[in-house]
Amino acid sequence: MWVVVGLGNPGRRYSKTRHNVGFMVVDEIAGRNEIELREKESYLFGRGSVGDTEVVLAEPLTFMNRSGLAVRAVMSKYSVQPENLIVVHDDIDMETGKLKIRERGSSGGHKGIESVIESTGTRDFIRVKIGIGREEGVAAEDYVLGKFRKDEVPMIKEAVVRAADAIAAILKEGAGKAMNKFN
Repeated sequence: MWVVVGLGNPGRRYSKTRHNVGFMVVDEIAGRNEIELREKESYLFGRGSVGDTEVVLAEPLTFMNRSGLAVRAVMSKYSVQPENLIVVHDDIDMETGKLKIRERGSSGGHKGIESVIESTGTRDFIRVKIGIGREEGVAAEDYVLGKFRKDEVPMIKEAVVRAADAIAAILKEGAGKAMNKFN
């Protein structure tokens, strides 16, 4: 079994913001695979299959900088080890719409990933990162909580679809092959 977690902030106020692309990808996977997400304590979750692989999809209902608490709770509930964890998140240091898969690493300053590392005690989990770009003269905190510009929406929609495809490839073929195909 695998756990796929999309990072974001809960609530309608944040639903279409740059910081919530992780939620968008989990929603895309849930829709494609007819997995219903329902609320449980500190996260939304759904259990089903992507291809032949059993998965739990999750979206933390904690705010971004406390995402690790929900991730740890899901992993504990389903007895999933970090090597079977995929976390999907935004990356302000990548150009808008760009996709990158990493098998491990630091947080790169991302508060949600910092929380996951702290709560799980490891950096060894797969990340699927979606670039959201950066805007000169705008504080990072304000930028990530802003909505996508009209010209960015098609790029993000395409990136969400590609990220869902990449996760399906990771589950079927492994992270190495998926990285060769999608990075």
